[in-house]
Amino acid sequence: MHVDIVPIGDVSAQVKREASTALRAVYECDVTVQAPQALPDSAYDGGRDQYRAETLIEIASRVGAGEKNIAITPADLYYRRRNFVFGLAYLNGNGSVISTFRLATSTDGGIQSRPAEEVFADRVRKEVIHEIGHTFGLEHCGNSKCVMSFSPTVREVDVKEQLLCGTCSKQLF
Repeated sequence: MHVDIVPIGDVSAQVKREASTALRAVYECDVTVQAPQALPDSAYDGGRDQYRAETLIEIASRVGAGEKNIAITPADLYYRRRNFVFGLAYLNGNGSVISTFRLATSTDGGIQSRPAEEVFADRVRKEVIHEIGHTFGLEHCGNSKCVMSFSPTVREVDVKEQLLCGTCSKQLF
């Protein structure tokens, strides 16, 4: 299995490394990173000051060379009526996206007992694993510790682990 990371906007080397390492560890896949892509003006909603997540998924699918592709962006994303999303993927699709924009925050109750850089890196790894999991057909899991659990705030991201639970693993492997 080959997963391709498609940076959209100014994505740091650290974020690309964390994403790549996490994907290799959990899915035992080959990971490559494409050249950075520009944020598309067509995806920007000036009234919201956010970008449409679906447009970035389309870019990941078009630019990525993997069987699964994930866009990573520092831009704030939204999907339909949601105020924001950390990421988005279509079940069994080949494209997905995560945004690092809100993963650095602690304003909604996330972990504050570790250095901010560690917490941020941990969140990036979890969100990348989560969104690629959807492309493999995994739905949200009811186990709050499973990386596939739904996370509307960083508090829930911080609670879950960087691994699939036994039930989700059995669906994949």
